[in-house]
Amino acid sequence: MRPEAIAVLIPAHNEEGLLPRALAAVNAAARHPALAELRVLTVVAADACVDDTAEVARRAGADVLHLESRNPGRARAVAAQHAMAALGAPADVTWLASTDADSAVPHDWLAFQLSQARAGWAAVVGTVTVTHWPPVPELADRHRRLYNASRPARGLPWRHPHVHGANLGVAADAYRQVGGFPSLLSGEDHALVSALELGGHRVLRTPACPVETSSRLHPRAVGGFGDDLARLATRTGPVG
Repeated sequence: MRPEAIAVLIPAHNEEGLLPRALAAVNAAARHPALAELRVLTVVAADACVDDTAEVARRAGADVLHLESRNPGRARAVAAQHAMAALGAPADVTWLASTDADSAVPHDWLAFQLSQARAGWAAVVGTVTVTHWPPVPELADRHRRLYNASRPARGLPWRHPHVHGANLGVAADAYRQVGGFPSLLSGEDHALVSALELGGHRVLRTPACPVETSSRLHPRAVGGFGDDLARLATRTGPVG
């Protein structure tokens, strides 16, 4: 695949506090020299927001969609549909990159996904990291041990088992072929990746180029990374 256009999809529900950092990181990634000849569009799906999420997104240069679904799967799908129409490029040269409003992508995030698309991967499934932890004893160590439990020793390649909407990329033609993001309250990212793998598309699961995400224990979305951390925070005793 030789992408000519890239869309960044961000669902957001009352994220005026964290969204500026997320969009600043996306805008920095879009300025990477590897993307100089490509059109890059950021779409924020402001879902059931009662704060200034939409205005924050507009000021950062994103296209803003208004929804009242309170459904992350629906928000990502609507953002993808809008992005493909707005970019106007054929699906076989369009790449869709997904992140979250409480996350900050690295400066080479889009360049990395672009390189993998050019190498023939239909999807890139990345990992996340946390820098700032809440004051819960041993939470960071517990998380790291569980998250990395399947990582091979001695630096061998790790085809990790994780799926995060905060760090995901997919070719638009493959996305369309499997029906896109389903309208789920949680797990829409897992469902999309499963459909891609079942459909025989080349899916790269890689720990390279991780995205920094929030460690808040009262997340906006249910059933995702934040809920996993919240459950882990209530556990006692050693892990592993």
